[in-house]
Amino acid sequence: MANYELINELTQFILKESRFCDQSLYSDWESLWTDDGHYWVPRGPNMDPEKHVSHLNDNRMRIQTRIKALNSGTRHSQLPVSPMSRVISPIELEAEEGDEYQVGVNFNLTEMAIQSTHDMHIWAGRITYQLRRVEGELKMARKKVVLVNGNEPIPNISFLI
Repeated sequence: MANYELINELTQFILKESRFCDQSLYSDWESLWTDDGHYWVPRGPNMDPEKHVSHLNDNRMRIQTRIKALNSGTRHSQLPVSPMSRVISPIELEAEEGDEYQVGVNFNLTEMAIQSTHDMHIWAGRITYQLRRVEGELKMARKKVVLVNGNEPIPNISFLI
């Protein structure tokens, strides 16, 4: 039987991370990462980041560069910032080892792309998080986002998915 306090803590972390993404709180989102973080959006569920092209494949330095660009106000693909909102499914604790937790959620994200043609984009898929306790606080060590249509041509991912 799962520890309900742990499940609640993991859920609150995932909801906070999602809110930071939706509200374009880029620096707050970046603060959730471990020093060895990896943010990955593969083209499909069974891809290898070393062998296959990905939509995003960011190590910790690239995450920092991405946030710096988003915060600069010169990221034209996000001027003005896309209003968005996501719905997260209940979390699944897939694995637990010491102070590390693998958590999975399904999501639906609605983005209003007002930078171009005011198109509404629907993004859906599964996110797998590797969360780690660092000095007592949960942090993201890995975030893998597998889009339902990831192997199809998709609009530019110029925000935090």
